[in-house]
Amino acid sequence: MKPSSPGSGLQLFDALISAQASSRGSAPYLLEARGSRILSYAALRDEIVDLRQQLRAWGVGRGDRVGLLLGDPLTFSSWFLAGLTAGAWVAPLDPTVSTSNLIHLDARAQSLGLGTVLSDRDAPERHFVPWHNVVAATPDVSSPGVLEISDQTFSQGGVLLSSSGTTGTPKVVALPAAQLLETAELIARHNQLEVADRGFNPLPLWHINAEVVGLLSTLVAGASLILDDRFHRTGFWKIIDDFEVTWINAVPVIISRLAVLQGDEVPPRRVRFIRSASAPLAPALFEQFEASTGIPIIQSYGMTEAASQICVNPLKGVRKSGSVGVAVGVEVRVVGTEDHAPLTEANVVGHIEIRGSTVIKSYESAAYDDRFDAEGWLRTGDLGYFDDDGYLFIVGRTDDVINRGGEKIYPLEIENVLAAVEGVAAVAVIGEFDEVFGQIPVAYVEPVDVAVLSSLDEMSKLVERVRISSNEAFSRAYRPALVKLVHHFPSHATGKIRKGLLREGDVVVVHEERL
Repeated sequence: MKPSSPGSGLQLFDALISAQASSRGSAPYLLEARGSRILSYAALRDEIVDLRQQLRAWGVGRGDRVGLLLGDPLTFSSWFLAGLTAGAWVAPLDPTVSTSNLIHLDARAQSLGLGTVLSDRDAPERHFVPWHNVVAATPDVSSPGVLEISDQTFSQGGVLLSSSGTTGTPKVVALPAAQLLETAELIARHNQLEVADRGFNPLPLWHINAEVVGLLSTLVAGASLILDDRFHRTGFWKIIDDFEVTWINAVPVIISRLAVLQGDEVPPRRVRFIRSASAPLAPALFEQFEASTGIPIIQSYGMTEAASQICVNPLKGVRKSGSVGVAVGVEVRVVGTEDHAPLTEANVVGHIEIRGSTVIKSYESAAYDDRFDAEGWLRTGDLGYFDDDGYLFIVGRTDDVINRGGEKIYPLEIENVLAAVEGVAAVAVIGEFDEVFGQIPVAYVEPVDVAVLSSLDEMSKLVERVRISSNEAFSRAYRPALVKLVHHFPSHATGKIRKGLLREGDVVVVHEERL
């Protein structure tokens, strides 16, 4: 795959790192949230020189595909950037998956076409590709020096990510270096990042959000970033205060955990904003968090195919609860659900499509060619509408829509209401088969207090509050016909509920009642 055309002001990763090392020197780039390690810009430049030598010794060069199965955030970051500056295609892998689960790793490696995997743990007895332990490696540095600055406009390589597809064929997304840098620059500019800014990222680094919104936008700005291995609720605000954090990279499940302050917690006033992505944010949660913490939420919308960002609410200006904001650097349109013609009228729901220099032009597999039209528009699979001010509102996924006797019901509308019910930690609404209506809405609810699930009386009280809220907000057709209480939802690493598993019955239901 050839790199995209360069965007204004973009540089090669190696040139960018060299420039930041020269201007920022000993200033910190990455800091460890629960340790003492600090990686300065100068140290990053020198470390990447060594790591690139090691990559060459392992036979990894321009255009090669290398997997990163690295659990330590700082270790991951160094090898991630080393791979990009080497012109390789870097494929971040989920380090929480046990190396004994070779079936999963084999499938992921085959879908990505990996030639080697770098890990910070011992290789299993049997493995799918050459496996190199980065902890045990001793870089073979024949001569110290600076990063090689290519005469080419852009180096080859970028990031490879994959997800399961509806056809059974994985959707492999190749994001060229130019596309990553352009998106990172857009994010840094929108967030008004300056060298004095310090971000906090508890999100998984094997996802595009943490890679671009966290690592790369910070690098572009010459700022600093605190990396945590995962989200920890205990002592969260103390870490934010101790490290003098000015912005937080988060997802709705984290925001929900932070919305209720514990003990004598006081969120630091220096935090300019908390950015929300990866899943819908209920308006009730938006309002609760801002009221309790005083920190503005910048709600956004993105996907891997757009290198993480499509729309975002203004940092300064009108932030609309329930909206993902306006398009930034990407063309976004809404088309009819039947004729696929662009909708010019506001507040009309349709399919969301995107295109632009930060959006892929194709997947690696031809199985998904139908997602793109002749003009390069990508069908996102999301449904939504623009309001009169051009703000985008998402109402759900195309495969989430419930058809109750011919009436289309968007689960997100119900979820936003039930999320505000006292005692509800999380909620997911799906359509289940019904002999009369074809489908009926069913609400799965995770209680705030798990102890509720040990008392039949408390469970019934929670269901009753859900019933009252539904009756007040919706007509009969929109009300959930059934409420099911669960200990916890199956979810992705970013906290997004895996509704597909709910439809397959792959969740433990503790209690259920008809409404």
